[in-house]
Amino acid sequence: MNAFATRIRPPMLAAGRGLVLSVYGLAVSIIMFVLAVLSIAFILLGIGVFTTPVVLEGVRRHANQRRLWAADWSGVRIPVPYRPFPPDLRKGVTGQVERTTLLLKDPATWRDLQWLLVDMTAGTVLAVVAAGLMIYPIESVVLAAGLWRAFQDDPYWYGFVPVSSQLTGLVALALGIALFHLGLRAAEPVLRAHFLLARTLLAPTPEQTLARRVDRLTETRHEAVDTAASELRRIERDLHDGAQARLVAMGMNLGTIESLIEKDPAQAKKLLATARESSVEALTELRDLVRGIHPPVLAERGLGDAVKALALRLPMATEVTVELPGRAEASVESAAYFAVSEALTNAVKHAGGDRIWVDLHHGEGMLRISVTDNGGGGARIGSGSGLSGIERRLGTFDGVLAVSSPAGGPTMVTMELPCALS
Repeated sequence: MNAFATRIRPPMLAAGRGLVLSVYGLAVSIIMFVLAVLSIAFILLGIGVFTTPVVLEGVRRHANQRRLWAADWSGVRIPVPYRPFPPDLRKGVTGQVERTTLLLKDPATWRDLQWLLVDMTAGTVLAVVAAGLMIYPIESVVLAAGLWRAFQDDPYWYGFVPVSSQLTGLVALALGIALFHLGLRAAEPVLRAHFLLARTLLAPTPEQTLARRVDRLTETRHEAVDTAASELRRIERDLHDGAQARLVAMGMNLGTIESLIEKDPAQAKKLLATARESSVEALTELRDLVRGIHPPVLAERGLGDAVKALALRLPMATEVTVELPGRAEASVESAAYFAVSEALTNAVKHAGGDRIWVDLHHGEGMLRISVTDNGGGGARIGSGSGLSGIERRLGTFDGVLAVSSPAGGPTMVTMELPCALS
């Protein structure tokens, strides 16, 4: 019984969702299409300037709801193609005119309207089929149980079977059982077909995808240049304030030692000890500086061991899991290493927890890294935050950052970098 319930639950769920799409989805699509057409037509009368942005925003919310259902119900990902509004968009009547113009110039707006037409027709048919394959067989059971007697004078058609007796009722039941078994296999694929059909119009066109890709690469290129310049300034500052100052002081001490070595050997000996300490400190600072540019363990042993070495220096208990069958390019490993380092630093400084888990693995052409802590949560990606710096660093390599940090914790920072392992 449990096995049967487990088998029947997904297609019955698909049928229920198909019913929602064929009733609620159809009604909203019809209403939004009519309102959109009327509102755009009324632009010439002046009224549409005020109603069009509101209606088209409603259309977009309806489309975004379908995108969400597509991902949650059938695992179909439909990217959002809308152009962002400029941050300096004016208010008042002038702003309304500008907003309306921007919406009508966006190709995604017209594709949304085309989708509404398709959703009202072919999309609804697919949703009805997904629902009917599992719901329609119930009628055959009711007919075979005796409801056929209410239609003795005029046969009731169940599919292609005219039901007017117990025998024909049983034939209808046999047809219903056949449809039920078909529904067990087809309800979910048909529902998925509905969302795949929606994706043909709701997803960005290849031209839009290419344009957004170019914009993204341009943005990340500028960010990479700014980051590189900032790193160079940091290295210069660290050299000037640290190792360079110590080496200058050591040179002055050696000059003093040279003049005192015969006159005051005891004082020269003290200065030699000071110079030796300065040389050790300068060497330590230079090693730290080199480690900050590109850690030797990263170059020699790879990302996994470098992150493990990084975790050993943390004041919190840190568990690192690595499943990397090979090594990525040096630039990708470096970006991933410093992204993990920044995430760990944030966790130590701000999380307020006592344990961190780091997971690194590679699959489907993606290097995936998660850093999780058991702190108080509340982390957000914002301007000036360490997480924003991680996002910019990953963006240079077309990577993405996602943060889940509900109030009370835990916080999970997930990073993805497209790359191949050697």
